[in-house]
Amino acid sequence: MDTRITPSSISTLKDKEVFVFGSNLQGMHGGGAARIANQKFGARMGIGVGATGQTYAIPTMQGGIDTIKPYVDDFIDYAAHHPDLKFFVTPIGCGIAGFKPEQIAPLFAKCIDMKNVWLPESFIKILDK
Repeated sequence: MDTRITPSSISTLKDKEVFVFGSNLQGMHGGGAARIANQKFGARMGIGVGATGQTYAIPTMQGGIDTIKPYVDDFIDYAAHHPDLKFFVTPIGCGIAGFKPEQIAPLFAKCIDMKNVWLPESFIKILDK
């Protein structure tokens, strides 16, 4: 695998780079990566799913893994249809939402072969096993 690891700290983005973060369905980006997405990269309050500014929101606060999977699948489809963009996936769901990387990483297994998606090191370690 050509290792594409999301930097542990992202403070700036270049043109065509996208910050992928965990959100809530209401789009209240008050903490964690969601707050950074809102303050620095154009995530809009009230929009908890999909692309805004240089961000892509994946809801993680509405239930279990089964409720997150469809949103991750939508993201994977979006990334596949936008090969000109470079997506930096943060460890979504592993902060305020309270999930462990072992629970979330498998949802991103298809991204391992996607040349335009970078994953957190914690996810890569799990997916490389």
